[in-house]
Formats: sequence, C-alpha cells, structure tokens
Amino acid sequence: MRRLSATLLDERLARALAPFLDDSARPALLAVSGGPDSTALMHAAARSGNDRVCVATVDHALRPGSVEEAIGVGHLAAELGLIHTILTWDAPRHGSRIQAAARGARYRLLADHAARIGAHLVLTAHTLDDQAETVLMRLIAGSGPSGLAGMRNERPLAPGIRLARPFLSIPKADLVAYCERHQLPFLRDPSNTDERFTRARLRRLLPLLAEEGLNAARLGRLAARAGRDDAALRQRAEAVLSRITRTDERSLRLDGDRLRREPSAIVLRVIDAAFDMVALAHEPPVPKRLERLETLVLDALLPALAEGRAVRRTLRGVLIAADGEGTIRLAAAPPRRAPDRRR
Repeated sequence: MRRLSATLLDERLARALAPFLDDSARPALLAVSGGPDSTALMHAAARSGNDRVCVATVDHALRPGSVEEAIGVGHLAAELGLIHTILTWDAPRHGSRIQAAARGARYRLLADHAARIGAHLVLTAHTLDDQAETVLMRLIAGSGPSGLAGMRNERPLAPGIRLARPFLSIPKADLVAYCERHQLPFLRDPSNTDERFTRARLRRLLPLLAEEGLNAARLGRLAARAGRDDAALRQRAEAVLSRITRTDERSLRLDGDRLRREPSAIVLRVIDAAFDMVALAHEPPVPKRLERLETLVLDALLPALAEGRAVRRTLRGVLIAADGEGTIRLAAAPPRRAPDRRR
C-alpha cells in the first residue's frame, strides 16, 4: 500500500475534519478511546484552531486497566489543550452480546454528554478498515442494500445531535503512521485480536480476500454504491408511504391496492417503515430480520392483495392484516399470554 508523506497525511486529515470543525459556534465532542485512530483524530482536531473541541472517553470497565487507559487519554488531551471527560458504563451486563451492548451504551453516554455540554456533533474515528469489516459482516448476514451501505458518514445520534465519521475513507495504516510521525502514544485494544468476536476473526480473513482483489478499498466502494441506491429507494418509499397512509388512535392503515402496484423493493421498504412507525414504543426494540420481512411481504401479503383475500401476520411486535378489500392495517400486537404452568 502506498504511504503518504508526512505533509500530505497531515493535509488529508485536516481536509477530512474541516467540514465538521469550521463552525466553532457550538462545541464538537470527540470520542477518543486511546487507540491510534481516535488519537490521530484528537491530535488533528487540536491543530484545527477550533477552540470549542471537547474530548470524551467511554470506560466500559470490561477489562483490568481500562480506567488507567482513560486517564492516559486525559493526560494527552490536556497536553493538546483539550477538555477531557471520562464516561463510565456501570450498568449490569447480561447475555452473550456484550460488544453490541457496549456499543449501544457508548453511543448513549456520548449523546448524553454532548447534550450536557451543548455539542451538536459527536465525531468518531472509524476508518476504511472498519467500514470494510462492517460491509463484510453484513454481507455474511445476508443484508440488502441498506445494510451493505455500511456505516454512514453522518447520521442522527439524538435530537439536535449528529454523529460524524470524518475518517471513514482513510485506511487505518495511515492513522497509525500519523501517530508514529507525531510521536503520539496510543493503545492497542486486545479485543481487536480476540477471536471470540466476529470482527477479530474477519480481520484475519481480510488479508486473504485482499489477495483475491476484495480489499478494503473495494468494500468501501461497495458501501458507497449501495448507499446511493439505498438513498434513492428510501426517498421513493417515503413518498409512497406518505400518499397511502391514514392513521387513527390505535392503528396505521395503508392503501394496499395502490401499494401493490409498486416494485417489490419499494413495497418492502414501505412496510418496513410502517412497522417502524407502529413499533416505536416497543421495549426492548425487536431486531430486524430482512428474511422475515421478505417472507411476510413477498410470500403472504402481496399474494393476498393480488387475490383479494384476507391475511394476518405478526412481526416485530406488530400485527399486520389485509382485509381482502385492499386495506392493510398495522397495530401493536396484543401481549402474549404467559403459559399456564399449573398441573
């Protein structure tokens, strides 16, 4: 891989950050773990001239020494003239999906802290390598265009707060080189090589795929192309949903006769968005499964609409029913009865 000169590398990071740090009217919050990626983010942001940049480190307390690591980030932040805060995840941990739970907790803590300090933006240091891993994980999981679009450059994080990933097109090796050239200390997270976790196993696989031409850059381009298609499909689905929807106090009603004239890719997205509207208050949120949505829409709902017959299904805590006359109704599914264990 071609390495950039020190000057070109400095310029590349500065250009990537500029759109997010040019506005100094409100603070921007950097999520810094102490690894090379986020350390480079913090250093480059400190050199930007924006004096409203703040730093937060989330201590997940998942391994010994995590507090000391967070304190070390604080020392470097202080040297760079940045205010640093440690956010601790101290909730009980249950189940086997500890990394997913930690990720959710991290974003909640960052959003809450951003709101406290008046920040409108949270910046993370996800790289092209992270994007490639995400796309590959979703490809393995059978995702459609929305999933294959990977991580977005920007997305809403909380009301009035956006999450941005300015380094998403930059290889991790460039950020390691940046730290080394500026003599910045950084940490290496042992979980990155712990093969109990899917991402760690994929990191071992990616070099083999790169030998066949499927490298991080190509996976990144796949994400960009899928993202363009996803945006177009989403825009059309939103327009269709707004035209065919009626609501009352207890349900959402769709004009199924109009909906079934749309391409199946649009129908899937309209029904998925309708499920989201009804299931907003469902706690905990029910995971989405594209295969289940496809089975419901393609194998049950659309044939029923075409044949003018009724159908009822439940998915993600939502009851969906077509009445045989072209109307689709969605409402919260009634709670399941607890099994009678009396003998």
